[in-house]
Amino acid sequence: MELAGLKVLAFVDEEFEDLEMWYPVYRLREAGAVVDIVGPKAKTVYHGKYGVPITTDYAFDEVKSSDYVGLYVPGGWAPDKLRRYADVLRLTQEFHADVKPIAQICHAGWVLISAKIVQGYTMTSTPGIRDDIENAGAIWLDEEVVVDRNIISGRRPPDLPAFSKRFVEEVISFSKQQEK
Repeated sequence: MELAGLKVLAFVDEEFEDLEMWYPVYRLREAGAVVDIVGPKAKTVYHGKYGVPITTDYAFDEVKSSDYVGLYVPGGWAPDKLRRYADVLRLTQEFHADVKPIAQICHAGWVLISAKIVQGYTMTSTPGIRDDIENAGAIWLDEEVVVDRNIISGRRPPDLPAFSKRFVEEVISFSKQQEK
């Protein structure tokens, strides 16, 4: 398994987009990664927009970016909540400063915008936040997945196969560079 022994952090809060949470998490786990689900409270059940539950492993203030090789931010309405937590912004900025892969899909670009890390990047998202991405200084493309340096962005649920595959590839590439 390509990611055996590697850890990826995934943010969660209420009203995440169910498929956008679970599909990448399962794909990362299939590749051997340990994916820690991190939210406002540890050992707490959060529900997706369609009611699918997920239980957090840790709270935001209990984790360190240095323990992980990548960050995943799902879409839905959760990103609008996530971007209001100082620890979420701090962790996102730390992943970015360390040039670790950060994957976001759909509305999750809001978290990266609030962390002030998108200026000068080329990204995609749901078309609904195109203006937000452009106003934050990024170039927006209408493509299923866009990779610019360490940011992997996806549009919406139909793009999950290409998006998740590319995120796994970027985490593998990053981990191989760290071995050198």
